[in-house]
Amino acid sequence: MGTHESNEETSGTGPSGTGPSGTGRRALLGAAVLGAGGAVLGMAGAARADGARHGGGPGSLPRPTIIGHRGASGYRPEHTLGAYQLALDMGADIVEAGDLVPTRDGHLVCRHEPEIGGTTDVADHPEFAGRKKTKLLDGVPTTGWFTEDFTLAELKTLRAVERIPANRPHNTLYNGRWEIPTFEEVLRWQDEQTRKRGKRVWIYPELKHPTYFRKQGLPLEERVAKLLRKYRKDRRTSPVILQSFEPTSIQRLHRLVDNPLVVLLSSADSRPWDFVETGDPRTVADLVKPAGLREIASYARGIGPTLDLVIPRDAQGKLTRPTSLVSDAHKVGLILHPYTMRNENPFLPADFRRGSDADAYGDVFGAYRAYFATGIDGVFTDQPDTGVLAREDFNG
Repeated sequence: MGTHESNEETSGTGPSGTGPSGTGRRALLGAAVLGAGGAVLGMAGAARADGARHGGGPGSLPRPTIIGHRGASGYRPEHTLGAYQLALDMGADIVEAGDLVPTRDGHLVCRHEPEIGGTTDVADHPEFAGRKKTKLLDGVPTTGWFTEDFTLAELKTLRAVERIPANRPHNTLYNGRWEIPTFEEVLRWQDEQTRKRGKRVWIYPELKHPTYFRKQGLPLEERVAKLLRKYRKDRRTSPVILQSFEPTSIQRLHRLVDNPLVVLLSSADSRPWDFVETGDPRTVADLVKPAGLREIASYARGIGPTLDLVIPRDAQGKLTRPTSLVSDAHKVGLILHPYTMRNENPFLPADFRRGSDADAYGDVFGAYRAYFATGIDGVFTDQPDTGVLAREDFNG
């Protein structure tokens, strides 16, 4: 997940055509995500608030599905092989291995943003001091160091650091331990982990700022598709789900690969940057209406809304009543994987915070119960072990 997260700092078918609507499409999606022998993720009736478990064979994914957000980023610097590995060890069903951004020489690497001043030790490298600059990133002036100004060899001299040390001081223990992984390295790591663990390991990469990079001559979609084809992971049953905040990027991927695709949705009043660039006046509020969801369902298999689109917060930051988004999306066959659950107080709804320390945990299990009760199909979380326990409690 990226900059679009409302709580980030403070609080069907393949390319050949569209799939069926309603529960039939959701069942098809489940078969796509889980593959032969797997239980159906998002099958009719699976969204019941009673939290009944899926049946299924050894390839099945539990529901609600627990997705390790940038790995186990509550415990390790995000988007490192260490964070990805720990997410699997903690029981994550899927790992969000890769917010994908390009290097100057066209490689795809895994970083939260193209600006790497806050996630690497680049500022400690005097040889790169002259690379610091201010750029307009999706309309926002952003100062720092950008992956597209470095070769892969240069980026490999850097090491990852904790992005939010005020909330996660213990994670700084691991600063400097891991380098920046490439997407190709992640694909190989996925195969190694699948062999070692004796079960399919799932990843959920995101294409970051695709319009921005396409205008620079570094298009993401074709690069992603090329690598997926190389590793034979571009199929409907491949254990790779692709996501982006830009609907046109997902439409482009829909023509290139057969993987499950997900449109990410930020706050209701925001506009996807590709819409801004093309003059499309619609906002996310339009996309989450039934007509907007039907359109998304014609080329994607799910949505990844911010949690506030599922249950809004009031002026005091407390949860209000759930919206109709879950039922509306399920009616057109879309699954929902909202983002992002975090244990620390500042990121929880106000009614689940305990104390005032920025790095203290609140009543995150209570918050999970509230969100799971809406019928969401899964959730992104920085602490996968907590998510797994919360699911066990909910499913009884």
